[in-house]
Amino acid sequence: MEVIKSITEVMEFSQETRDKGKAIGFVPTMGYLHEGHLSLIRKAKEENDVVVVSIFVNPTQFGTNEDFNKYPKDEKGDIEKIEKEGASAVFIPDASEIYPEGFQTYVEIEELTKNLCGIFRPTHFSGVTIIVLKLFNIISPKRAYFGKKDYQQFRVIEQMCKDLNLDIKITPCPIVREKDGLAMSSRNKYLTEEERRDATILYQALTKGKDAILYHERDAEAVIKKIKETIMSKKTLNKIDYVSIVNPYTLTNVSHIESDVLIAVAAYFGKTRLIDNIEVEINANNYA
Repeated sequence: MEVIKSITEVMEFSQETRDKGKAIGFVPTMGYLHEGHLSLIRKAKEENDVVVVSIFVNPTQFGTNEDFNKYPKDEKGDIEKIEKEGASAVFIPDASEIYPEGFQTYVEIEELTKNLCGIFRPTHFSGVTIIVLKLFNIISPKRAYFGKKDYQQFRVIEQMCKDLNLDIKITPCPIVREKDGLAMSSRNKYLTEEERRDATILYQALTKGKDAILYHERDAEAVIKKIKETIMSKKTLNKIDYVSIVNPYTLTNVSHIESDVLIAVAAYFGKTRLIDNIEVEINANNYA
């Protein structure tokens, strides 16, 4: 496996790969890899001739007072994990090369970023879209892989590709969870033992909300109230940013549930902000 640090070198690698008629599958990450990331690499390997993984803690997607300076890192361990999964190359650029002096270009996805995390992290998605667009332009993949834990991010990237006519297939992959239901996240490292234990309530609450809908609860506010009450039972809960029931395509709030929805939550346990979601599919057999 090649470990590539410069944009020029990874572009040469990509061009040589494509000249041979081989398809590149791309997995962008911020490092500190866990099983969720590795599942994306495996999916990319199944569907492509060559897999490229990037590791870059992107400063532009962190807001003021967020955790950019303390975001966990393990470059050596990450490289070992990526190589073990059979990737062909890992791209680890320096921030000064990605964002040279005078950099001033960003991409705004207007509607999909107005709700959920977009309310509480107003500059986040413009940082996400520009780094992903730059990586797409540098690596030129045929397919790219994103986890559904960051569901809003997946939809935003999908919309960007559609709007900008990027010939890249965006493949969403299922959330990978710990045995107790907690969605895997690099930020789980921040949690104390008690916070880690309490954080499992997020998935329990989401499941309770899904069950309520499948048992014919049509009022979104009633479901949201049930979820919030469940989460608030844990003493290390600091605050809830949102519990929302949204259209899974537009990400707009739903008040009366008549078709498939996404239940999404963001909450702080101690100082650590966690996000999670669950998809609810409704059909004639389980919803009257």
